[in-house]
Amino acid sequence: MDIATSPLAKPFPAMEPVAGVTLRVARAHYKTWDRCDLTYAELAEGTAVAGVFTRNVCCSSEVELGREQVKLGHARALVVNAGNSNAFTGYRGRDAVEQIMAQVAAHLGCQPAEVFVSSTGVIGVPLPKDKAEAGVAAALTAEPCSFEAAAETIGTTDTFAKGASATAMIGETKVTINGIIKGSGMIAPDMATMLGYIFTDAAVEPAFLQACLSAASEPTFNCITVDSDTSTSDTVLAFATGKAGNAPLAHGDDAGADAFAAALHDVCRQLAHLVVRDGEGASKFIAVTVEGAVSDESARKVGLAIANSPLVKTAIAGGDANWGRVVMAVGKAGEPADRDKLGIAFGGVWAAKDGLPLADYDETPVAEHLKGDEVDLTVDLGLGEGTATVWTCDLTHGYIAINADYRS
Repeated sequence: MDIATSPLAKPFPAMEPVAGVTLRVARAHYKTWDRCDLTYAELAEGTAVAGVFTRNVCCSSEVELGREQVKLGHARALVVNAGNSNAFTGYRGRDAVEQIMAQVAAHLGCQPAEVFVSSTGVIGVPLPKDKAEAGVAAALTAEPCSFEAAAETIGTTDTFAKGASATAMIGETKVTINGIIKGSGMIAPDMATMLGYIFTDAAVEPAFLQACLSAASEPTFNCITVDSDTSTSDTVLAFATGKAGNAPLAHGDDAGADAFAAALHDVCRQLAHLVVRDGEGASKFIAVTVEGAVSDESARKVGLAIANSPLVKTAIAGGDANWGRVVMAVGKAGEPADRDKLGIAFGGVWAAKDGLPLADYDETPVAEHLKGDEVDLTVDLGLGEGTATVWTCDLTHGYIAINADYRS
């Protein structure tokens, strides 16, 4: 099924090369499509790695292996398969992953554990080992490609290539951070999103890189939702080649550590927003801000209850400022809330405060705000200082059409 580009799409940004990273793509023919579907990233020796993974207990072998591999702290390569998630495939799925790891390791002269593999697509179909072997062989000798080409290749139901970039100064050294991501459906918090890969030329010790990635994931990847479903394959990996030549970052109080962490957070936030902007069938990008909660975590949970509500999402799709549905979602979140202290605003216009609709509430500016493709919804619980912002999209007929035909 041909899918139109999301109306919320952003153009792929200009990206400088990252020293120590070489990208290549190839056709493994995992599906009957006329496009590349295998991405290969070769990484310089000594590259540090960090990762966050799905908490879905029915995860893929790629995720299980990846969790163990990041503990070693170093990587030499990444292979991403698109069109087949290789999840719920038992020993056959694991054999396919280990075959890829061994094949690339033999080519590079490294340990198989330094080769990371991700797969995305249909669940329950073992990754064809013959196609994987041929696809990897083709990728190993392919011409280097751009970050945009790699971003296009890792997609499945994505309608546009997603990338983000930032720079930071570590002492007198400028470092670059580039990220690509895929994700459109089956998007909900519980580590990250679908598949995301971040590359930097900064020299960063593995433990500190892990700390920075984990911290950046919480207010970004763990604060987005498209449909409340957490994938079996969710993975975000960060690779630091060290080729910029800066003094290695090992602790938060090292010179330049704050700048690096802020730039990494910025890239993660940009990538997370792009996934929501490509939500299956989405026509509106929605920011849900919860204030006055008993804690930031409580605010996040309330925000997710609102953002995951089909009734709230369909109301916004229809341009309906139905704040009663927001009240419902707050009440079902399982977090402290007081009906008589609740306030709700759309686009900065308060519809209700202290548990009551405002007597002078004028829905005209709200209706105008909801006609746009970016919607701001604010909820004040009136209980404390906790705050959080969660990002989601509306729910339209397009989501049903895409997912009803997903395997065909």
